[in-house]
Amino acid sequence: MAVLKVKFTKTKRDKLAQVLWILNWVSVVSGIILFSLGLFLKIEIKKRNEVMAKGDINSVPNMLISVGVIACIINFLGGKICYDCSDANKFSRWKLVMLPYIVCTFCFTFCILVGALMCYTMRNELEESLYLGLRDAIKFYKDTDIPGRCFLKKTVDLLQIGFRCCGNNGFRDWFEIQWVSPRYLNMASKEVLDRLKSNVDGKFLVDGVPFSCCNPSSPRPCIQYQLTNNSAHYNYDFLTEELNIWMKGCREALLDYYTGIMRSIGIAALLIWLFELSVLIGVRYLQTAMKNVLLLGDLEGESDGWLLENSFVETAKYNINIIKNLGKANQISTVSSMNDPNIDVQNTDCGKTNITTKSIPAAR
Repeated sequence: MAVLKVKFTKTKRDKLAQVLWILNWVSVVSGIILFSLGLFLKIEIKKRNEVMAKGDINSVPNMLISVGVIACIINFLGGKICYDCSDANKFSRWKLVMLPYIVCTFCFTFCILVGALMCYTMRNELEESLYLGLRDAIKFYKDTDIPGRCFLKKTVDLLQIGFRCCGNNGFRDWFEIQWVSPRYLNMASKEVLDRLKSNVDGKFLVDGVPFSCCNPSSPRPCIQYQLTNNSAHYNYDFLTEELNIWMKGCREALLDYYTGIMRSIGIAALLIWLFELSVLIGVRYLQTAMKNVLLLGDLEGESDGWLLENSFVETAKYNINIIKNLGKANQISTVSSMNDPNIDVQNTDCGKTNITTKSIPAAR
């Protein structure tokens, strides 16, 4: 029994073909939107790839870009097919193409769904990439004289100012690394020498943060050095007073930023998937209705259209049997080839034998 069978008149078939022609062009626009969203996400990631570790974080934008390009091509072809389906004579040349087209389009719509879901599953990979990238960027913050690292100070400072964040996980990350370049340390100072000697690795560690961690909205002048020393500042308590530096870590700030972008893109991709799926259902109805018209031979009469010719269970069993039969056919072909006596038989060189023929006497 056919699934969701609908009866179409000649007028309904023509209207369905015209509507689908328009919707396919709308789908071309949706493909351009997917391409644009993927390109936008790729550019946003590339803007801050200096604070990201190398990984598979570009898989989502690459997926969206590819799906967007394929959407434009498939829906352009679908628009041409639906336009010709308004005429039964023109449909005959697309009759053998439409079913493979529907199967390919179904696989394509599944790729859109995968791309939409990837926008929501990318968070963990992005978080790990940001953690490792920011850790290295902060570690090399002081290396302003080393080629390949000299840009990191400016990058980190602009990042902390723009996203109102400090450190990787928080401002205390700066306490654990030497972020002041040795060229700016006074080696004649006893305080500097004592700090270097007190550290096992010989690093100059201070309870301070770069200027870019300061919150300009704070009414108090920025306290960026000796943050944990209450006696170094007037009317100051490190444990109770709200510090005038950014409290949020840059990893969390960037993660929230990219998560918001990907959620919006994911919602847009899901809506486009639903739209593409509805167009595909309409194309399937049109294909089956036009096919039945040709079978009936009455181009002006009514015809039935459906999603599946048989029930879901029967269709699944039929496809499974086809796959099994293909496997058996391959096995039989292999066994037959192994048992074929004509295989690997050496060709004998049959020389020509000179046969003496008796001459036939001429008739008198």
